Amino acid sequence: MVNADIGIETLAEFDQVVARGSLSGYRIQSVNLLERTFALLSADTSAAVFLGCAMEPDAAVKVRADGALVFPPVPDLPFNPYRGLLYTPEELFAGLPDGYEATPDAWAYAWFQEIKADGDVFSSMLRSVHDDAMSDALDEHLVGARVVGVMGGHAMSRGGTDYRGAAELGRALTRSGLTVATGGGPGAMEAANLGAYLAPAPDEALAEALELLAKAPSFTPSVSDWARAAFSVRERWPGGGDSVGIPTWFYGHEPPNAFAGHIAKYFANATREDGLLARSTAGVVFLPGAAGTVQEIFDNGTPNYYGSRGEPAPMILVGRTHWTEHLPAWPLLRALARGRAMESRIALVDSVDEVPGVLASMS
Repeated sequence: MVNADIGIETLAEFDQVVARGSLSGYRIQSVNLLERTFALLSADTSAAVFLGCAMEPDAAVKVRADGALVFPPVPDLPFNPYRGLLYTPEELFAGLPDGYEATPDAWAYAWFQEIKADGDVFSSMLRSVHDDAMSDALDEHLVGARVVGVMGGHAMSRGGTDYRGAAELGRALTRSGLTVATGGGPGAMEAANLGAYLAPAPDEALAEALELLAKAPSFTPSVSDWARAAFSVRERWPGGGDSVGIPTWFYGHEPPNAFAGHIAKYFANATREDGLLARSTAGVVFLPGAAGTVQEIFDNGTPNYYGSRGEPAPMILVGRTHWTEHLPAWPLLRALARGRAMESRIALVDSVDEVPGVLASMS
């Protein structure tokens, strides 16, 4: 009988399980087992699966003889396809003092640029395994969380009033007990993650943080300067509130922001985008944006229309003029919702200040 919780993603978890004498049926994911040779030689590893676990040759021979499947680490790869945990900003931006080009995030994007159109099934498999591992880690991280998605454009400048409003929104939602999830990139996404990060800090911290960030208002022309400004804010207020960022290397020219405490970064944009919306079960807030945000509105509206994910999740569009005149998504969304279960779960508001109250009324 297979154990209900069969994933092992840390050495501590491995030690707890192996102390009971059997690893049979477990999936051990990206754990360095070079110093656990005796445990592997002693334990029952039948029907176990080892994904990217470094181990001594005699241990590998033994677990294979037991009937375990062993997927060895892949050499010369700038990412770990088997990783069992979400990324942190510190991981993705390691090496930033030497410039963004020296970071694991930049290396992974460069690899993707080289292989994305080469038709190599092995490269495709590595990307798929990685993205599935991200989804698994994301689901584990969000167990029991009430997740609200905040969508918006990447072009929003750090020095603008819209950016401040998005940050205030992220802070308010986090303080209300919700987990903020964004696309994990710059602009409105970064602002919402920033607000969540500063939720435990005094109110006045946000104004000071915005002043620090305004020194590098955009990730162009220098991602390095942009990211360093973010880390200066993190150093000023360490131990910030948690939120989730879900970016993609498909749009790798847009770097991930450093304020999401946990980052699920994908190669496949479609998997990433659908997963972000599907996990935002407490609702989705759409800030003013362009084509990408319009697409997200209807990507989210479609399952609400058909009820394919169960009860429709709230959808709140922010910016009456933007969504009725500049990009009139609201009239179409309202027409689609008429007579459906989602009709009472959509709203159009003028400002971010209205969002927490409207969201609470729909919950």
